Amino acid sequence: MSAIDDLLDQANALDMSVQITIGLLGTLLVLGITRFLMRKVVLDFVRATKFKWDDHLYQPVTQRMYAFIALVGTQLTMLWVLEEDHEVNLSLDPLFSAGYILLTTSLASVAIKVMIPVILDRFSNPNSVTVSGSNSLVIFLLRAAVWFGGLYLALAVLGFELLGLLASLAVFSLIIGLAMQQTLGNIVNSFMLALDQPFEVGDRIEVDGHLGSVVSVGILSTKVLTIGENLVVIPNNNLVNSTVINHARGGGDGKGRRISLVLDVGVEYDEDISHVKYTILQLMRECPYVLNEPEPRVLLNELGDFAKIFRLYGWVEDYADEFVAKDWLFKNVDERFKKEGIGIPFPTSVEIGAEYKETYNRQRKATNVRRARLQMIKEDKALAQERAAARAEIEAINERLDDPELDKSEKATLEESLRELNRVLNMFEAGDS
Repeated sequence: MSAIDDLLDQANALDMSVQITIGLLGTLLVLGITRFLMRKVVLDFVRATKFKWDDHLYQPVTQRMYAFIALVGTQLTMLWVLEEDHEVNLSLDPLFSAGYILLTTSLASVAIKVMIPVILDRFSNPNSVTVSGSNSLVIFLLRAAVWFGGLYLALAVLGFELLGLLASLAVFSLIIGLAMQQTLGNIVNSFMLALDQPFEVGDRIEVDGHLGSVVSVGILSTKVLTIGENLVVIPNNNLVNSTVINHARGGGDGKGRRISLVLDVGVEYDEDISHVKYTILQLMRECPYVLNEPEPRVLLNELGDFAKIFRLYGWVEDYADEFVAKDWLFKNVDERFKKEGIGIPFPTSVEIGAEYKETYNRQRKATNVRRARLQMIKEDKALAQERAAARAEIEAINERLDDPELDKSEKATLEESLRELNRVLNMFEAGDS
């Protein structure tokens, strides 16, 4: 024991700068060992499990563990360096205690954010519509309660009374609220949108006649990119007071991206109803975008002035393919009707004395049609390949974003690439429409 006591006396007799250096090196050594264990042991275990919640918890827990070790190392170093100055140590204790409280509060808040949806999913109805990434009111209230309690305890340790501080700020809040009524209204409504989660980035919504994909939800406004590549900026005040149709959350059986496809096709009155219905139904079953379950349906919907109107009902798995499915169906309906001898009514006019010119124009048009068809086959193939490549890249980026070890800069780069790929797909939809 005497050797240990002598070693401690020698350490205490060291210069202050040397003691600080030793404390810093010791803290970095512990951080290095902890990082090695987390990456080689814990991360391998997390990746081996089939659960997703531990992937989401790994990075936040690791970051807070590093912060906790750094804080403990700093406190121990200060206690060692200022061992004889008890007053300074006593004055620093509340600061370190407040730091420990805030770290614990932050960890509890992240655990609630990740674990509560997992717990709620176990008790939810599997046939309900899936709302991915929702931040429910229960989660928000729990996190708010945890943070309020943590801040209250941290400020109490530092000698501040949180309730009294809030009361003193009430007058200033009233003055600012009157001066910035519209702006604060948008901010408050963005807060309400975050609670209710009627949509999220990437969803296709319809607001006041504008149909498009949500590209961002800000504090003051929500931005929607229409199918025609127009950016519509909607103030959150107007958004809360409007009827919002979210096409991404409308599918049944818990499939949020599924969308119904309803089309009308007219034929001449002398066509057989059974013949027309069977021909269209076969086409819908052949369509690669229309789901076989639920079954597609074709019904006689209207007897118009000049045509029998048939209505096509089907389901598309992903709402991003809605316009591609319409293009495929209309194109193949037109071609199949010609093969089957089914006529589509249209207004006609006859010009007397134009028989030669009409024959010439038909011949030239047939040549142009053949040339255009060959070109469109190449265009369609290239478009399909580009869409498939974009979808494959989006899936690869989403898999990389699930990596719990992904740093913030790389994550931001991947998210920007993801937004750009979604814009490419949106342009395809605009072209198909």
